[in-house]
Amino acid sequence: MRILGINALFHDPAAALVIDGRTVAAAEEERFSRRKHGKRPVPFAAWELPERAAAWCLTRAGLRPRDLDAVAYSYDPRLARPAGDMGLDDPWDPLRQTYAREAPGFLASALPGLDPGIVRFVPHHMAHAASSAFGAPDAGDSSVLVLDGRGERASHLAAHRTGDRLEALHAQELPHSLGLVYEELTEHLGFLRSSDEFKVMALASHGTPRMLSELRRYVHPTGDGGFRATGVPWKELCAPRGQDEPWTQGHANVAASAQAVLEETLLDLVRWLHGRTHDDTLTLAGGVALNCVANSRIAREGPFSRVWVQPAAGDAGTALGGALLLAAEEGEDPEPMPGADLGRDWSDAELGAWLKTAGVPFERPADIAATVARTLAANGIVAWFQGRSEYGPRALGHRSLLAHPGHAGNLERLNDVKGREQFRPVAPMVLAERAAEIFDGPLPSPYMLFVHDVAPQWRERIPAVVHVDGTARIQTVDAAREPLVARVLGEFERLTGLPVVVNTSLNTAGRPMVDDPRDALECFGSSPVDLLAIGPYAVRRPGFFGTAGGEEVAR
Repeated sequence: MRILGINALFHDPAAALVIDGRTVAAAEEERFSRRKHGKRPVPFAAWELPERAAAWCLTRAGLRPRDLDAVAYSYDPRLARPAGDMGLDDPWDPLRQTYAREAPGFLASALPGLDPGIVRFVPHHMAHAASSAFGAPDAGDSSVLVLDGRGERASHLAAHRTGDRLEALHAQELPHSLGLVYEELTEHLGFLRSSDEFKVMALASHGTPRMLSELRRYVHPTGDGGFRATGVPWKELCAPRGQDEPWTQGHANVAASAQAVLEETLLDLVRWLHGRTHDDTLTLAGGVALNCVANSRIAREGPFSRVWVQPAAGDAGTALGGALLLAAEEGEDPEPMPGADLGRDWSDAELGAWLKTAGVPFERPADIAATVARTLAANGIVAWFQGRSEYGPRALGHRSLLAHPGHAGNLERLNDVKGREQFRPVAPMVLAERAAEIFDGPLPSPYMLFVHDVAPQWRERIPAVVHVDGTARIQTVDAAREPLVARVLGEFERLTGLPVVVNTSLNTAGRPMVDDPRDALECFGSSPVDLLAIGPYAVRRPGFFGTAGGEEVAR
């Protein structure tokens, strides 16, 4: 079967294509529209669809809308209740539900030739669950935990995978929501709600959980697989922060307290789930699963021997999950994700044509990996644009900014390049076989979804990637899957003695990650980056600004 998955209702609109149980393509609309998260999660935007992402997925497979057998829409309005009845202050939610009910018609308009009758509503949290349960490699019979802001009427799902069947075990009804509580704090601390929650997680490392006992009154597990999480009086815990105001120790302390109570509650939920299933493997999805600090504590202290997190754990991942779930229900064997590199790519010839059209001088070195390693060893910053773009919020060696980890000042330097807050860390890449000697935590970690303690003897050697609490959110690189990145790491170690390279996303603050060659050239031209490695080509900063012509130069 040819199944197109669509996420559209709240935020992070995305599309994914699954053919005969195999994931062929997946992309987020923000990478095409250049609007961060695609849209804001308000009822008035609920009608907006991932039109360009969906069209690209079909083009990638050589399909037309009429060739599809089914479309999975990752929300089922038939399950929803009025917002007021669920204790939510959302007076325009009926408009959102209307748009959801009319989604088949909207999709048929966006994708001419599509039969609206093949659109099937998939429960939101079941789509999340399928994205991890079926997306994980070698999962087999496993437990699934989903936590986010909200779905139709719940904010959480505990489920069990048996073969290719998913069984829901428990759901926490709204208004209780760990995701919404964390969103409220994000807004209280002056960050953008439903967007900047990761900043609260980073800020928490600078504080101590002094308000933990107070927060436990409002956020706590109930012992039956559920929890209570609503009504936190944030203003009583600390003063709100204006968007442009500096953060205080009080802000950091309340962030640390919220992080601690989140982790406590999650640990109770996974222990309850394990008590029901006795599985070895736990898979996680939902926006809360992007909290890599909490994930690490679950892996370290929880009862499961293996924890796998969906790399597109937020709502974008429900496009893939919905399609995989329908495939399983139709008797197909859903295959695990081949990786997170499921988006667009360009041939060497196409990239060369882009550079010539842009009128910038470029070169084609004998080995782009060696050229990049030499630039990094000389403490240059490299914009790295290679292969298919990533699905999900993490740069995983395809759309990255790379730097030398041995200079402490490179953290501030990269945050300045990206125009973001200085309390935010950057991440290290390391070959999978070298990781254990430097980092202590769940391994392998190919998707940057856990934090690891940095071995004391390495902290002074790679200070740029060591967070204030002595941890790092690492990406392990499998040389068989990522031979080009592996060559950069190997050559960099030969030149510097360090087997680690800084990897952060190729974008600037408030902008989506770079996706196509035009995005790469714009980002390179507007940021103090020394080298753009785009496919086999190298564009150097002096040439970018100092020479006209758009010709390939000999090296």
